[in-house]
Amino acid sequence: MLGFWLKALRRPTLDLSLATAPGLTTRIIERPGVVLDDAALAALVEQLRTVAGRTLAQGALIYGVFSGERERLSQSIVTLISETATGRPVAFNALAQMQLSLNGEPEQVTHLGLVMVDPEVRGRGLSWVLYGLTVLVLFVRGGLRPRWISNVTQVPSVVGMVCETFSDVYPSPDAGSRQSFAHLWLARQIMRGHRHVFGVGPEAGYDEPRSIITDAYTGGSDDLKKSFDQATQHREARYNDFCREALNYERGDDVLQLGRMDLAAARRYLLGQVPRASLPGLIGASAFLLLQRLVLPLVHWLDDTSRFGTLRPRAARSKP
Repeated sequence: MLGFWLKALRRPTLDLSLATAPGLTTRIIERPGVVLDDAALAALVEQLRTVAGRTLAQGALIYGVFSGERERLSQSIVTLISETATGRPVAFNALAQMQLSLNGEPEQVTHLGLVMVDPEVRGRGLSWVLYGLTVLVLFVRGGLRPRWISNVTQVPSVVGMVCETFSDVYPSPDAGSRQSFAHLWLARQIMRGHRHVFGVGPEAGYDEPRSIITDAYTGGSDDLKKSFDQATQHREARYNDFCREALNYERGDDVLQLGRMDLAAARRYLLGQVPRASLPGLIGASAFLLLQRLVLPLVHWLDDTSRFGTLRPRAARSKP
């Protein structure tokens, strides 16, 4: 394990595999449309479609990573869970990186993306891997700088998970939740230029003050539409009540949530969602990624024998 992480330190993009549950291996691959060749990319997309085929009762999704387009997959981070013994894919999450702006500066927002789990492995406690692990890895690799996330859903359990995991989430039924200028500005940009990320067509409306997308299932995500009774409920009734009152399920509404991964959110995630058996390995992995971000550049800086960015190696001293 130590040797693996040391090799991973110099990689410009993530391609990591971890044993996150008994008999299951999780692979996190960043920007597969950039780093994979045609055969490997096609194989990855086929694995995602395999999980989708076992998850959806009928129909097929045609947006995002399912399109197989390199452009879409170049802005994605795929978290794929497979059986260790057979390699059979059983669950995945496809995050998307959106390039926005905030306060006059570029701002990268990570969209939590589509999550699918094979019915045979539901109930095995995989939500901590699919919804938070990759965002935590990005947060640590980014030097623990707060990171904006977005989420589009009509499922109460997912709405509640986002509210409980991340900081400064809006909209949310939790006390103190409010729509700041940052929430408003980022949401406007997402709805103006990034609807394709979550399969919402141009005809869908947007209730800006409430951050609700109306008639959302018309842009390739049609087969994901659910009734309130079909949507997985949260253990806390307030999230179920919030969705029932805020969303028109017959029309097909979604909530657009924005929040941040910061130190407080990372602590809640590690202590509240990660199983105790997986915590030591995850903390170790995070430590190595933090080393990559904070310590390795210093090592490169002090090495005057090798080129590092715009810095050139010092000329060799001539022998006397």
